[in-house]
Amino acid sequence: MRTGALVAGSAAIALVLSACGSGGDSPKTSESGGSGVSGFNAATKGVVNPSDKKGGTLKLVNNSDPDSWDPARAYYAYVWNFMKGYYVRTLLTNESKPGEDGLKLVPDLAQAMPEVSADGKTYTFKLKSGLKYEDGSPITSKDIKYGIERVFAQDVLSGGPTYLIDVLDQGQGYKGPYKDTDPAKLGLKSVQTPDDTTIVFTLKDPLSDFLYLLATPSAGPIPQAKDTGDKYGEKPVSSGPYKFQSYDQGKKAVLVRNDQWDPKSDTVRKALPDQIDFTIGTAVEEIDNQLLSGEIDIDTAQTGVQQGSQPKILLDPEKKKNADTPNTGFIRYFSISTKVAPFDNIHCRKAVQYATDKITMQTARGGAEAGGDIATNMLPPNIAGHDDYDPYNTKSGKPQIDKAKEELAACGKPNGFDTVIATRTSGKEPKTAEALQAALKNVGINARLDPTEPSLYFRSTIGAPSNVAAKGYGLMMAGWGADFPTAYGFLSVLVDGRNILPSGNNNYAELNDQEINGLIDQAKAEKDPAKAAGIWTTINHKVMDQAVMVPFVYDKALNYRNPRVTNVFVTEYYGMYDFGSLGVQS
Repeated sequence: MRTGALVAGSAAIALVLSACGSGGDSPKTSESGGSGVSGFNAATKGVVNPSDKKGGTLKLVNNSDPDSWDPARAYYAYVWNFMKGYYVRTLLTNESKPGEDGLKLVPDLAQAMPEVSADGKTYTFKLKSGLKYEDGSPITSKDIKYGIERVFAQDVLSGGPTYLIDVLDQGQGYKGPYKDTDPAKLGLKSVQTPDDTTIVFTLKDPLSDFLYLLATPSAGPIPQAKDTGDKYGEKPVSSGPYKFQSYDQGKKAVLVRNDQWDPKSDTVRKALPDQIDFTIGTAVEEIDNQLLSGEIDIDTAQTGVQQGSQPKILLDPEKKKNADTPNTGFIRYFSISTKVAPFDNIHCRKAVQYATDKITMQTARGGAEAGGDIATNMLPPNIAGHDDYDPYNTKSGKPQIDKAKEELAACGKPNGFDTVIATRTSGKEPKTAEALQAALKNVGINARLDPTEPSLYFRSTIGAPSNVAAKGYGLMMAGWGADFPTAYGFLSVLVDGRNILPSGNNNYAELNDQEINGLIDQAKAEKDPAKAAGIWTTINHKVMDQAVMVPFVYDKALNYRNPRVTNVFVTEYYGMYDFGSLGVQS
């Protein structure tokens, strides 16, 4: 669900739509700022409307609620971007800058980058002085440890990433602070806090990507006295420049300035608006209308306007210069369950691979220009380890009916079979699922659509294997971007069979291949990035050979920005506008 990039400029690819006219296609120096850029796709190349002016209300919108406001449970890309920008600080974070600089990790709560032991297993951080929560209480190293410990309480706080459990448990069998027998509820042995400004992490084995884990919101501080367990997301405590004034689920969240935040301790966040209004539950077509009329500023989903709105932007030079089409770093794909019959037979899975019409699915997402390029494997082009592997010859995007029927015969279903497609109710996904449904029908596979409200979808609909089995979900629509900008941060959580969870599971296919699991361990331990990338190439090939996932596009999104928004740029770390940098003109 996340996105990042390793290749310089990879998420800042300019898209030239010659058929749509030339107005605003070439970014140029801002007439007002002198140092900014303007025009179509300008935010993928630099800062649009640069400004340090504070004040006003930034108006954000989304079709649905976040998966959670709790840092331990959130996994949507836009939610991480929102948290990082407004109310969650971490030891390290990515720099808020356009281009390659935005991929760099910099100190946030930490004074500096950590001291690392010679064996690469021990990381020691010192915290900055004067750090406070919104209520004025101090942020300590123990709060960071406690926040990380909450991730271990998967029976209470499911849904978020579990990397920290994998790296820090080391056989202790720690179950989180709610079951902790330590009087202070700080019993995780691999994390020590010798004083309130020092925190020490000890790993079992070296992990070159460990610092990225400490930049995720789930590694942020949580005040133990204010922890309300699974209710914490209803009123999270801010360590950043804004705090929640109110949150009406399904309707609206309002954030206002946190007067306890010290800008001197924060070199990353600009904190320009006085207030942030986040409207929730607006229909996607109405979101487009409000964006184009100037009623709202940014759609936080950052998945692009709907197909009907695209020509209104691309054919109007004035509108087009306020739009961008970043390569998001996401793959749009669907998983095939290995536990739901008849997909426990690889030939039935291969039949779906060949029957899928990727062109119609690409069209449903906006076509080649605004929907993305046809995908052939599960590593996107902006992640080291990607190659052109195409085991089912799908680069053309066209279905291969004869091949599909051969595989149906091989799996004992020559006349096809019935199955269920799980999908979300929001955005472009329903029409994409309908395109898949129509293609499968051409070979005798009758797929019923089962749409689900987005905020529940990944955690308990397709994220709970028991529910997948009970509902008979053979096929599950999904999208994925890197949790952090490496192949480990992109692929491991989708395919490592040792991380299949009862709730909040991300290995939707329930793939558990011992050879793949072993190769993941090799790649994690490899210190040479080029050699690690080579191992991930092999992993990617073996995953595709199992036919458990069908990637159909490497995602692009046509996003529109209100002309009044200042300091706009696409952060390559997330493949979307950097929310924490945005301001507004009066």
